[in-house]
Amino acid sequence: MYLGKKIRLERIVKRNNGRTIIVPMDHGVSMGRVEGLINMRETVSDLAEGGADAVLMHKGLVRCGYRSTGTDVGLIIHLSASTELSPNPNRKTLVGTVEEAIKHGADAVSIHINIGAENEAEMLADAGHIAGVCDDWGMPLLTMVYARGPKIENSYDPKLIAHCARIGVELGADIVKIAYTGEIESFSRAIEGSSVPVVIAGGPRMNSTRDVLQMVHDSLLAGGAGISIGRNVFQHPNRPALVRALRALVHENADVEHAMQIVGE
Repeated sequence: MYLGKKIRLERIVKRNNGRTIIVPMDHGVSMGRVEGLINMRETVSDLAEGGADAVLMHKGLVRCGYRSTGTDVGLIIHLSASTELSPNPNRKTLVGTVEEAIKHGADAVSIHINIGAENEAEMLADAGHIAGVCDDWGMPLLTMVYARGPKIENSYDPKLIAHCARIGVELGADIVKIAYTGEIESFSRAIEGSSVPVVIAGGPRMNSTRDVLQMVHDSLLAGGAGISIGRNVFQHPNRPALVRALRALVHENADVEHAMQIVGE
């Protein structure tokens, strides 16, 4: 790994344990006005206060939400987009460049691939291109890979999630983000052999804080490297406390009961 990429990556992934807490906030492009992302300065401040390792956002939000407090937090700029109003929401297109991310002071960039989507080939080509540019500039790449498309019956099928993880690794990602299978054993098999950190997505809001913390705890037991969870974090009524609880799980190997005490529930 190039030295520049290694230095930037260590701003996001802790060198002592290879784990990370990332909070993605790219939902506004796909979903519009999203609860928790209206006052970006407040949200980013809460996440930084809680101890998130990095936030992830589109380039236009950097000016209104990044590092608004004295507490530092890593910045990942997302380069892919689509809207839920599109005839094909699974079709992600590039809306930014690695060079733009460098100008904005990003520590990494991210892209989104939906395997099984009708334009899968284009997204794979984009991923290969961006990975090459990232290598040229020493910029870490997080690749979000999901199974979504006409032939996909169950996006949480462990075999499909394992395929997603493999695609991210083979196309040059430095961090791979995939869905959690729902079980420790099946997730462990899905990420077996991954040569880069694998983090889990959070998906739609879950029923309770405990459900979120249990999922994170179990994914770590399975060998996961942490989280890239959005709505279940930035829409929580006590964001700083939740992030502190997640930090205890990810970076201090705490159990779920201790994490619940930190949240105060």
